[in-house]
Amino acid sequence: MEYLTKQPENLSSLQRFGRWLRLKQYQIEVTFGVYMFTPTEKFAFWSVVFLLCSLIVIAVVLYLPQHVLFIIHRAWFYVNGGESGLASNLVAVKKGALSLATSSTTKTLAETAESMSREL
Repeated sequence: MEYLTKQPENLSSLQRFGRWLRLKQYQIEVTFGVYMFTPTEKFAFWSVVFLLCSLIVIAVVLYLPQHVLFIIHRAWFYVNGGESGLASNLVAVKKGALSLATSSTTKTLAETAESMSREL
């Protein structure tokens, strides 16, 4: 049994990960009887497994951060209530900075348009 044998301590993390993957492959093949499949059936089985694992990893990478942020916001709301506290102040500061940036940009554009009209 491969998992009961003593493993050398000086393996790199990549080698240990490869060994762990081989162990998981062995466990799946024994559990589901994949070792009895023909090569074509094995290819189809492992392709489906790879596809499902890839879709799960992509979903975790894309959607888990948003979901965790949503849960944190809900917890903040349940603990502190409504729109009070630090979160609303941060939103107000961001909106204020945006309005300042917009007004300064508008002034700069107006001055540029004036100078261009004078040149013409």
